[in-house]
Amino acid sequence: MARKKVMLGWIAHDATRRATFKKWKRSLLKKVSELATLCSIDACAVVYGPEEEAPEVWPSPAETTRVAARFRAMPESDQSRKKTDQEGFLRQRAAKLREQLSRQDRGNRELEASLLSRPRSSCGWRR
Repeated sequence: MARKKVMLGWIAHDATRRATFKKWKRSLLKKVSELATLCSIDACAVVYGPEEEAPEVWPSPAETTRVAARFRAMPESDQSRKKTDQEGFLRQRAAKLREQLSRQDRGNRELEASLLSRPRSSCGWRR
């Protein structure tokens, strides 16, 4: 059964917002757990709640510290290899779309040239 699309936006009612936060947090932590298990990778999650004094950490504070230390020990170039900001993402997307448009234009020109170079066939009727 398909779910209805969730409209993202500020939830005005406090109780509803807290309940939604708890559900999404539980779902997020479950997905991180599944990702770590299925892909056999080191993963961790730190979630700061609006009304919680300490963040919730998965799988454990010690393991999260180990994974974060391993990440920080990597060279800066490896840490930011796949990071991008909004501007960089939009530049990459625009470049891909320009390349796609270029390929489509080239294909259209080739098709048009092949259609124009074909001899006309008689259609069987005359005026």
